[in-house]
Amino acid sequence: MELTRRSALAAGTAAAIAPLSRARAQANTIRIGVLTDMSGTYRDNTGPTSVACTREAVAEFGASHGFTVEVVEADHQNRPDVGSNIARQWYDQGVDVIVDVPTSSVGLAVNQIAREKNKAYLNVGSATADMTGPACSPNTIHWAYDTYMLAKSTGGAMVRAGGDSWFFITADYAFGHALERDNANFVRAAGGRVVGQVRTPFPGTTDFSSFLVQAAAARPKVIGLANAGADTANCVKQAAEFGITRRGIKLAALLLFVNDVQGIGLQTAQGLVCTESFYWNTNDKTRAWTQRVIRRTPTNYPNMIHAGCYSATLHFLKTVAAMGVPAAKASGLELINRMKATPSEDDCFGTGTIRADGRRLIPSFLFEVKSPAESSGPWDFYKLLQTTPANEAFRPLAEGNCPLVRS
Repeated sequence: MELTRRSALAAGTAAAIAPLSRARAQANTIRIGVLTDMSGTYRDNTGPTSVACTREAVAEFGASHGFTVEVVEADHQNRPDVGSNIARQWYDQGVDVIVDVPTSSVGLAVNQIAREKNKAYLNVGSATADMTGPACSPNTIHWAYDTYMLAKSTGGAMVRAGGDSWFFITADYAFGHALERDNANFVRAAGGRVVGQVRTPFPGTTDFSSFLVQAAAARPKVIGLANAGADTANCVKQAAEFGITRRGIKLAALLLFVNDVQGIGLQTAQGLVCTESFYWNTNDKTRAWTQRVIRRTPTNYPNMIHAGCYSATLHFLKTVAAMGVPAAKASGLELINRMKATPSEDDCFGTGTIRADGRRLIPSFLFEVKSPAESSGPWDFYKLLQTTPANEAFRPLAEGNCPLVRS
């Protein structure tokens, strides 16, 4: 085919316009990266349902705000090196915010990378309270829960009920260490004592029998399970097999989700106490929201992490709309500052504020797992024992040693 001067000019013009059009489209697109556990210990508690809840927030936010939203997802495999590499690549390729990130060792790594890149990080899945303490960053907000809140609610309740001697079975990484530390502090402050602890390799431990035998031999009143997900479920099931609770020893599942109860079964899990900041069956709004979500994940109900991914994403998008896309993309720091300055509101958590250290303040709820006879249907697992108000649920601002907070 003969290439005429006119066709050559047209081709050249089209080639020039295409990158420009793509650049304009990219400049008007907000990218959200959900970094989570898609295949490991925390898959049911985070994973695909975290992605689904993030996408639900995008869908509810709508497409009438003058910009488009893309959601990408990745599995960090509960490994800090894998999570760090994904986070760096995403931020360098134009991802504007990373959401979720269960596994505190991974979360702390992403926390630092977001600060280096001046990007936004909405931590939901990582529990360590150090995220708003010594490791706090101006580019990070911590949503939904943390180890201090869990210790104050669940651990505090066990001590008040007479559980004044504890043995901890602890996942051997940042989350487990922080959860054990925060609970041990509450036990000692109440006049109790820690009679021992054992740390279990993470990830990869499925047989906890030797650790449970060691714990029972110390004769504590409470065995504190400073782990989560499949690890907690396995501990509870194996403790039942060994008849540990029949010896008068209480189990404290220091981080238990509704999804874990589903996996354990009410017959075995009944009577356990746990803390969450969201429960699907709390009120009409949480029930209606859950029905919208389970259309995306029909075999898994949302917990506080899943609800946190939705809530944090929705507040982020509202803030982007208020700032304008260019300003929001220019500085993660300024975006996070605007999110902190703006009260958040959604169907999962109601209204809430964000402190200077990045802590999103919401109430925490102490639940007891129902017996099979008490449950009225599928996923009806909890009865409410106690509510801790938002301004009391988390560590006081002055006690966190966050460098962002002026003494």
